[in-house]
Amino acid sequence: MTSIGFEIVLNRLLLIDMLESGENDMQIRNTMNALTIPAKEQHPLAAFFTPQTVAVIGATENVGSVGRTILENLTNGAFTGKVYPINPKRSHVLGLQAYPTISAIEEPIDLAVIVTPASTVPGIIAECAAQQIGAVIIISAGFKEIGADGALLEQQIQVAARSNRMRIIGPNCLGLMNPYTGLNATFANHLALPGGVGFISQSGALCTAVLDWSLRAHVGFSAFVSIGSMLDVSWGDLIDYLGDDPNTACIAIYMESIGDARSFLSAAREVARSKPIIVIKAGRTSAAAKAAASHTGTLAGSDAVLDAAFRRCGVLRVDSIAELFDMVEVLGKQPRPQGSRLTILTNAGGPGVLATDELIRGGGELATLSPETLAALNEILPAPWSHSNPVDILGDAEPDRYLHAAEIIAADQQSDGLLVVLTPQAMTDPTATAERMAKFAKQMHKPLLASWMGGEDVSAGDRLLSHAGIPTFDFPDTAAHVFTRMWQLSHNLQSLYETPVLAVGANLEMNRARVDSIIAAADSVGRLLLSEAEAKQILAAYAIPVVTTEVAQSPDQAVALAQRMGFPVVLKLVSATITHKMDVGGVKLNLNTETAVRRAYSAIRNSVTRLRGAEHFQGVSVQPMVQGSGYELILGSSCDAQFGPVLLFGSGGSLVEVFQDSALGLPPLNTTLARRMMERTRIMKALQGTRGQPPVDMLALEQLLVRFSQLVAEQPRIREIDINPLLVSHEQLIALDARVILHPPAELGHPLPRLAIRPYPTRYIDHWQLNDGTQLQVRPIRPEDEPKLVEFHHTLSEETVHNRYFQELKLGTRIAHDRLTRQCFIDYDRTLALVVEQHDPESQTDQIIAVGRLVKRHGRPEAEFALLVSDQFQGRGIGRNLLERLIGTARDEEIERVIGYILPGNMGMRHIATQLGFVAQRQSDYIEVVLTIPKQI
Repeated sequence: MTSIGFEIVLNRLLLIDMLESGENDMQIRNTMNALTIPAKEQHPLAAFFTPQTVAVIGATENVGSVGRTILENLTNGAFTGKVYPINPKRSHVLGLQAYPTISAIEEPIDLAVIVTPASTVPGIIAECAAQQIGAVIIISAGFKEIGADGALLEQQIQVAARSNRMRIIGPNCLGLMNPYTGLNATFANHLALPGGVGFISQSGALCTAVLDWSLRAHVGFSAFVSIGSMLDVSWGDLIDYLGDDPNTACIAIYMESIGDARSFLSAAREVARSKPIIVIKAGRTSAAAKAAASHTGTLAGSDAVLDAAFRRCGVLRVDSIAELFDMVEVLGKQPRPQGSRLTILTNAGGPGVLATDELIRGGGELATLSPETLAALNEILPAPWSHSNPVDILGDAEPDRYLHAAEIIAADQQSDGLLVVLTPQAMTDPTATAERMAKFAKQMHKPLLASWMGGEDVSAGDRLLSHAGIPTFDFPDTAAHVFTRMWQLSHNLQSLYETPVLAVGANLEMNRARVDSIIAAADSVGRLLLSEAEAKQILAAYAIPVVTTEVAQSPDQAVALAQRMGFPVVLKLVSATITHKMDVGGVKLNLNTETAVRRAYSAIRNSVTRLRGAEHFQGVSVQPMVQGSGYELILGSSCDAQFGPVLLFGSGGSLVEVFQDSALGLPPLNTTLARRMMERTRIMKALQGTRGQPPVDMLALEQLLVRFSQLVAEQPRIREIDINPLLVSHEQLIALDARVILHPPAELGHPLPRLAIRPYPTRYIDHWQLNDGTQLQVRPIRPEDEPKLVEFHHTLSEETVHNRYFQELKLGTRIAHDRLTRQCFIDYDRTLALVVEQHDPESQTDQIIAVGRLVKRHGRPEAEFALLVSDQFQGRGIGRNLLERLIGTARDEEIERVIGYILPGNMGMRHIATQLGFVAQRQSDYIEVVLTIPKQI
């Protein structure tokens, strides 16, 4: 089977289940996408970057005009496509035949570039839609940036564009370039050099500055895009495209606003594992979010939330344009480090010390040289060498001394990277040393950075190193800083995809009905602030342990409750309006007698009446005084304007705002993500045990965070929620206080925020029974399923594997961690994988017996399906049932076409597809089956 058609299908299947990862991710992804996208199924954005015909609407001969500059850029460069000027007042523009309207051109137009006044653009977009033009760049300004009138124009453009599924870049943008095809659809002065960087900027002015710098620095680009106001095409769309582009090695972004947060995070999570994404975000110092009623709302500023979002999707955030392109260069040329240990090779002590300081400050560490490495270095270096890291090989180091030392250091398994520093001294030869390093780089499989310090004396060596793919830096501390950022990115990606442990309660039915009834009761009286008792009932509904809390509306009731609970007790204010009880003397602790309870009740009521008014007092809550020591934590959530609900974890108690020891994360969490969130706090070290104190049950605490994130994800009416304090110790985890504030009901005209990351789709959990009575569960796949998938692959025969993957695929390859991580840790917005489980009574475990996968195609209402059923369960209706469920899922997800590829000999799968209404078309080596799903009315 060697036809091109078969190669297309085979590589599509492999793309669904990527075989490898690590340093070969990018190569595999690029190779697959180069082979798997037939011309008729090009990426929806391909017309922007590889058009054959371009129309410039507003082309003119006026010197200095945007319309003339764009036309000149398209016609005077290397672009070989046809260019059509549109100008109703001229028959020719710059020697080219001009057309009065887009409809006057008989040939189909791939890309239209609009440079006319804003008021004319909606009508032009309607004309383009009528001509079936799928890609439009709106250069024109004067839209929402000028106010309501401009925003209305944008609405009109969107209405006109929808009729043809038109994609629009802009408005108010510079345009875009594809240096590989010579396309320069911008009004910049020069075309960018071809290279591996996909650059996207929200600022057109910055684009021109970066372009000018890149031409001087000889930095090349695979794409150069000014995205403008993001009326339609967004960050996520372009990240998707560049992720599939074989010319793009990494993606650099200048961002002013996030736009569609879910789209960005979804695309970035998928692409960042294969291609580094580096972002500089303007506005870091803007005012934080306004203080909210909860502690969480006070502590969570919008920029900190953005940092948390970038960490969650594996994006590296940098602080300056210089650092942006430092990282672009180094990640484009060097492998990512597997650890934080750097070895510094230098001919001068001072630069080595400076590099060490920056390395440690950035979270890296000096590699400890092994005894074997030290012995080998002793044999080739002069006796006075440093005998430690940094490896100072002295000022008279000649090129061969550098080379031999580098070779020895590179072989040390305790080192994760090498920085070579050279200072020009009388005995050094910077150029010859660079030549040696250039040859050595070809055998180096770890990051290799260089700092040739000086000016003209080292310039030739700098050029040699750069051309050999070795990033060079003027100063060694800059190089050390870049290494630590490389490690941060590598570590973050590794930690994101560690296999988590299934949280206790993950398979339990939470008491969602109880939460619904509490919220309904509050709605019935127009109340948004829940009582502490109600808040704790919501926590308990999600298996979060809480201290017993009951409400008393008189001193006698308080005493009766205290007697039943047992002394000592705690009294706290119950108020429909006051959120911070401590501010009004609303908490009384360690009450040991009936008299103390009565006095505390009266003291709270009198204090509230004096400070706020009697109407703010609705009684007190009574709860037992929790005995024992521990750590007070805070666990909460509040809503960010861009990312929706955001989680907070950290040191709690009455001084929570003072200490501000907290970390943010985005729901939903698994145990791995919960642990990473906790690790970013100072209190984490104490929780793991310190000064003779036993550690907290960290697994139980991780699982508590997972359940809390599930609560936040499943209850969109909750605007803010705090557990403060959450008392944790070796013996217990228990919520002592809780606060919940609701969003107004959606029917009152207040849309509820959505999660930035789509949560686990519980709606697709179901049970069914086989004809022989076997009970099965079907549910979406989870990251925690990796061990079960390993066992599942052991149950597959060679024939089953061949039918699924169209080739032989060894068991070791199928169960590799990196591969299974891709299958289990999915973005539910892009992929829906359903697993079928059977409970094994002998082992008392649930075993996966089938997997069905639905993978959406970028930018199109289509998806591909794939099925795999364990051999011993084949022929029992599981495959048909699973495919029916995938079709139902596709309908829910507004997918219009479901496509599959089947080997001619796979009669069982062909029969199932035919029964379910798929239309089959025989190709030379495979069968394509397509099901069109009617739109729901």
